[in-house]
Amino acid sequence: MRPEIEALPGSRIREVANAGLGRSDVLAFWFGESDEVTPEPIRAAAAASLMNGETFYSHNLGLPELRQGIAAYTSTLHGPVDVDRIAVTSSGVTALMLAMQMLAGAGDEVVAVVPVWPNLTAQPAILGARVTRVALRPGHGKDSGVWKLDLDELLAAVTHRTRVLLVNAPNNPTGWTLTRGEQQTIVEHCRRTGTWIVADEVYERIYFGGTASAPSFLDVTTPDDRLVVAHSFSKSFLMTGWRLGWLVLPRGSMDAAGKLLEFNSSCAPVFIQRGGQAALAMADAFVPALVARLQAGRDRLVAGLQALPGVTVATPPGGMYAFFRVEGQDDSLVFAKHLVAAHGLGLAPGVAFGAEGEGWLRWCFASRVPARLDAGLARLAAALSPTLVA
Repeated sequence: MRPEIEALPGSRIREVANAGLGRSDVLAFWFGESDEVTPEPIRAAAAASLMNGETFYSHNLGLPELRQGIAAYTSTLHGPVDVDRIAVTSSGVTALMLAMQMLAGAGDEVVAVVPVWPNLTAQPAILGARVTRVALRPGHGKDSGVWKLDLDELLAAVTHRTRVLLVNAPNNPTGWTLTRGEQQTIVEHCRRTGTWIVADEVYERIYFGGTASAPSFLDVTTPDDRLVVAHSFSKSFLMTGWRLGWLVLPRGSMDAAGKLLEFNSSCAPVFIQRGGQAALAMADAFVPALVARLQAGRDRLVAGLQALPGVTVATPPGGMYAFFRVEGQDDSLVFAKHLVAAHGLGLAPGVAFGAEGEGWLRWCFASRVPARLDAGLARLAAALSPTLVA
């Protein structure tokens, strides 16, 4: 066994979830997915594809019509993006791993903005790269719980030795989002250092800033910049279990992407891709309505958390999570397991996202039933009462 693999930590989210498996009384908010099923037109398209016998291989890069649909969808949000920059992948996490395989190898330096979904920092480590972490930090006072990036610290960390800069914004778990000005500054710096940017933008549509999407690196770059953007159908189209994503690559990168797709998964299943086509066809009507429901859930949950004594939380500008801390609860894994065992409340421990998230908890507010969030809040309040009274 390679030492890099043996050194990988297990999923702390799964560790907490495993403690609650088989219990029907647990209210689970630990995973990053909605409790709504995939819309019927998407399911119907996949079922029809299966019934029509579309059970064979497709092109490595994806069905031409799906790639064209993704290019048109992306162009609507960010200006012209040619189809010859789109590669379809079997999940967003696969898209990110393919990007890492294209760009980073043993001994290379990768800089990552953290805390972050642990897969992002594990992938370069699996490949033998060295990961340097630049931490977001929660504010204090009137900005208590608002996570911010020290841009000067990030730029100082990205040097001519840096092969890849990893950025996830809107961020899982904090909801932190870059401004367009910050993105422009980062792009100009990385042009000078020759550093590739790998941008995980799977939450770009789940953005509450009054525009159709969060600021994207695609808005401030050219087709020839060293930028790879990873996307997924999982979040914005309620398709987590489908495992379908895509990459937006620089011009001239498709041959390399095709090779890696062949050696990793060959291609995404055709019937899954047909579901993706149906999702894109309904995006204009479906996604804004989903975002409105998520915003209502966010506001309901954050208000409830802010009403609890000893809880620090800010309203996230993007994503589908409230990231909060409870005074006196510094071991997030122990506390999350206690919440499951004693109160039937399933949350993700902040340490799952790196040491920078220790002492915090992540709560996914993507629930179709508002009363379910209220019930979870009541269970948290019950858990905190003895601690706070004591």
